[in-house]
Amino acid sequence: MAKLYIVPTPIGNLEDITLRALKVLGEVSLILAEDTRTSSVLLNHFNISKPLRSYHKFNEHQTVSTQVDYIEQGSDVALISDAGTPAISDPGFLLVRECIRRGVEVETLPGATAFVPALVQSGLSSDTFTFIGFLPQKKGRQTALQALSTECRTMIFYESPYRVLKTLKDLCETLGPMRYASVSREISKIHEQTIRGTLEQLVGHFTQNTPKGEFVIVVAGLDYQSRLERDKKEEDLCEEC
Repeated sequence: MAKLYIVPTPIGNLEDITLRALKVLGEVSLILAEDTRTSSVLLNHFNISKPLRSYHKFNEHQTVSTQVDYIEQGSDVALISDAGTPAISDPGFLLVRECIRRGVEVETLPGATAFVPALVQSGLSSDTFTFIGFLPQKKGRQTALQALSTECRTMIFYESPYRVLKTLKDLCETLGPMRYASVSREISKIHEQTIRGTLEQLVGHFTQNTPKGEFVIVVAGLDYQSRLERDKKEEDLCEEC
């Protein structure tokens, strides 16, 4: 029986793709791509020649049924995004849901996603965390921010270079200037960089340095922040002694 494959693609370095991903992409009948031009660069690099069909946030509602029809007719299909794992702040959820509803098998390959390395290298607690993705740009933004003011888990956000400073300022205002955070950009690319500090310090850094690239913001949860502040007070007392 034909199935849908969810295939992660590199978020930067093309060598991050897995051997299994290359095998699947070389064997399926059709590849659904967020941007066929971007995906063509990847496929050409690995000498994979397969039919490509656009599947993105602007057409997924209209085309999801057609894509599943194609699989039901007996053709394996792979879904890829421009970078990372489909359905993680990218199209994919609707397609997976419809396949499950119709009894079509879905196989998801492990692979690249930006928030995992950003979380690990942040130095913040990774025991429990919540992935927020992109905050609402307008409607619902303040409500979402206020809801996070009492969040005890480490919080992870995606952001574009055009809005990262605004988001840091909003987080600073809502969570407090001393909340510890980490900002990673261009993960797995030549100019990969991680900046750590308080939200106030990060606002200052990106006010003076124009943001470039795609960003992952990792922010300490309330419990971890309280521990940091308590440990800092104890260190100060020891120094005074």
